[in-house]
Formats: sequence, C-alpha cells, structure tokens
Amino acid sequence: MWTKPTQQSLAQIPKLYATENIPVKEKLIYLHFFLSNSDWYVCEFDGADTFFGYVILNGDYQAAEWGYFTIHKLDRLNVRGLEIDMDLYWEIRPASQIDKISQAQGWNQQPNPLNQFNTAVL
Repeated sequence: MWTKPTQQSLAQIPKLYATENIPVKEKLIYLHFFLSNSDWYVCEFDGADTFFGYVILNGDYQAAEWGYFTIHKLDRLNVRGLEIDMDLYWEIRPASQIDKISQAQGWNQQPNPLNQFNTAVL
C-alpha cells in the first residue's frame, strides 16, 4: 500500500456494528482506497485490522457490495507492480454523496418517462 492510514484517521472511524442502525445512504464514509478501477470505502473499523464498507472491484457496479475487508489484505495486494493507495484528499461524507456508490446502488437513476406509456408499435 502506497499510503497507509494514520492512527489518528483510524481512531475516528466507528467500531464494527456501531452504525448498524443507520441507513446505508446515511452511513459516513471515512476512508477511500483505490487501485485502477477498484474502490474500497470504509465506514466501520474493528480497531485492529478489519473494515466494513463498500467495495467496487474492477468497475463492476452490478457485483459491488457492502462487506468486510482487511488492511492486511489491502496492503498485500499488488497488481503488476501497482499497489493500493489511499485517497489523501478524501472528505468524510455520507454514502449517498459518493457518485460511484450511488451509481452501483441505483440511487441516482432517474425514472424513464417513456416507461409510463405503451410504446409498442402496431
């Protein structure tokens, strides 16, 4: 991993299950890691190694999901000499304000007005 989170940045992340009752759109995302077209967003941390957050691998928005991942595995990931990096300019914000998460979850899709009409050709 090129840039690792500081103890100070890790200390501000809620513990695992602490945000369990918060709707996913409102969960705050504290850290963002990335490598090429893959993103890891952190909203909880166990204080040792395990994160809970949202993961989009290889730009696959349909298979993106909420789940657990570890610093240890992120740190060891190396793809053709490239390592995961941490977004140094990340600003903490709700998941609903992150374009990639919103796109993967389908939160920002506008209804198609043509779907309300019968568009069959006779």
